[in-house]
Amino acid sequence: MKAVHFGAGNIGRGFIGEILHKNGFEVAFVDINETIINALNERDTYEIEYADDKHERLEVSGFKGINNGQNPDAVVEAIEHADIVTTAIGPNVLPYIAELIAKGIAKRRENNNERPIDVIACENMIGGTDFLHEKVAAFFSEEDKAYAAEKVGFPNAAVDRIVPIQNHEDPLFVSVEPFSEWVIDQTDVKTTDIRLDGVLYVDDLQPFIERKLFSVNTGHATTAYTGKFYGYETIDEALADEKVLAQLRNVLGETGALLVEKWGFDQDKHQAYIEKIVGRFQNPYISDAITRVARTPIRKLGYDERFIRPIREAKERGLSYTALLETVGFIFNYDDPADDQSVQLKELLNTKPVNEVIKEVTGLEDEALIAEIEQAIQK
Repeated sequence: MKAVHFGAGNIGRGFIGEILHKNGFEVAFVDINETIINALNERDTYEIEYADDKHERLEVSGFKGINNGQNPDAVVEAIEHADIVTTAIGPNVLPYIAELIAKGIAKRRENNNERPIDVIACENMIGGTDFLHEKVAAFFSEEDKAYAAEKVGFPNAAVDRIVPIQNHEDPLFVSVEPFSEWVIDQTDVKTTDIRLDGVLYVDDLQPFIERKLFSVNTGHATTAYTGKFYGYETIDEALADEKVLAQLRNVLGETGALLVEKWGFDQDKHQAYIEKIVGRFQNPYISDAITRVARTPIRKLGYDERFIRPIREAKERGLSYTALLETVGFIFNYDDPADDQSVQLKELLNTKPVNEVIKEVTGLEDEALIAEIEQAIQK
């Protein structure tokens, strides 16, 4: 079986690539990073190390690299013969690969390839594959649309693994946390004969997406912005401070109450899930930079993102969102000159009234909630 994976970075090689390898796929990694692509083509194997006290390693083989900037035709050809296409490139980059995927699907149709294929965006966003599907479909002919409706699945997915920024002498070596979770909405899967070991297939993905986004992503970002406020540089250092740890637990308590009420998760099991998350963040073998976790603050303040959405939904249900508001205050005060969105947010706050900036960034229209956020920023 063959896979095309967009994104040969640490997450691509250390998470999605790992699972595809374990399931016997030949993986074509697609990226514009010449160093990594060249190394993939020069080497037969690379290693993944699990960041715990055992430091066990997995040797990955059966791959090649394709530079989509230099050789887009090779990407189209790889998709033509693939059984699955996956991504781990970041939500903002998805539109830039859409045309290549569309051309690959068109090539399958032109060559009468009746083998179904699934395209899965493994990104930290709700409806990531839906978003990618929309961008890909914009390049379809009418014939392509009819073919894709029958032969191409675009299932949404939820993914979870901490892979910190890291530098090694070996450009392919990657260290990852032992925990991983990949959940796929099986209702949109077309390759029904393929079931990946290490992946959970469900009929309703939304509870799992929101559980992950509002627990892991909200919690990780809370730790980063709170930690930055108190002067720390890494996640593990920040969580050694009781103030940061308390803020994390308070936020996860609020999102947990929302998730339990909204989706009917068992309260005790969800509390155990929270404890697991806190332990993962405290992993002494992963020193994750706060600047990595806190990057793109404007995106993280989006209307349907990890803070504003749970705040909105908690307010609708009469649940507490005090700690979430406090964290939003930290985000608006976040300052990283190396982060374009942080610089942009600071410029907005320096040139416009705070309430206008809140409306612009969050998309909120609830004046009372906007006022609460403004108070949190000033505090």
